Amino acid sequence: MYIIKVGGGSKINLEAVVADLAALEESFIVVLGANAARDNLATLTGHQKIELTSVSGYSSVYSDAEAIDLIMMAYSGLRNKRFVELCQQNSINAIGLTGLDARLIQGKRNKGIKVREGRKTLIKRDFSGKPESVNKELLTLLLGQGYRPVLSIPIVDEQGYAINSENDDIVAALQRALGAQKVIQLIEAPGFLDNKNDENSLCPTLSVSELADREAVAEGRMKRKLLALTRLFKDGAAEVVIADGRTKNPILDALAGKGTTIK
Repeated sequence: MYIIKVGGGSKINLEAVVADLAALEESFIVVLGANAARDNLATLTGHQKIELTSVSGYSSVYSDAEAIDLIMMAYSGLRNKRFVELCQQNSINAIGLTGLDARLIQGKRNKGIKVREGRKTLIKRDFSGKPESVNKELLTLLLGQGYRPVLSIPIVDEQGYAINSENDDIVAALQRALGAQKVIQLIEAPGFLDNKNDENSLCPTLSVSELADREAVAEGRMKRKLLALTRLFKDGAAEVVIADGRTKNPILDALAGKGTTIK
């Protein structure tokens, strides 16, 4: 079984991703991003996205009630259902779900994010959190019956509220519960780059120890992503491939060794 994380950028070749999914013999779960769709909806509705950087240097999107509404519209609505539609057109019996449905991804609400504003340290509390557990029984049932789950945020907190969460953390929770043979992450780049502005600076392979070293000096969202990759291996991943989601064969290319392989 594969876990396939599809990035939410506007340049991801969704038609090619789904065509490759149809060629797979292995079962799979898709974790679907939608940040570009969310940003477009935010512009149309006049909602300003707010990003916070914690005192420890990690960046995240501030998720108030209006932001959760946008997530439901963009992630679990438009992006998820259009992706499921593509799957059905390619004879993949996909089922679109969120972490909220049947408490599929149970999370713990954040106590707050420590941020610096001027000379003050403040606690910002919102509707966000980290996944704690997975409804493994439901996913196993669906996979066993030939369905292919397509998962999107929001997830659910202890009190039943919809909350935002990082897809990287959701992938780690799924890996911990299901023990996938391989995790594939499709992004808008050839793979992991030494220089984010130079697509020729691809790192074809990385070790887990290198992830920790790079995370120590990274900043912003890249720092968070590297931390999530490190945790993914702690949760039992044997191999992760970060590959280009813009190509004609994104998944097949990843399986053939293109992109960045981390073992």
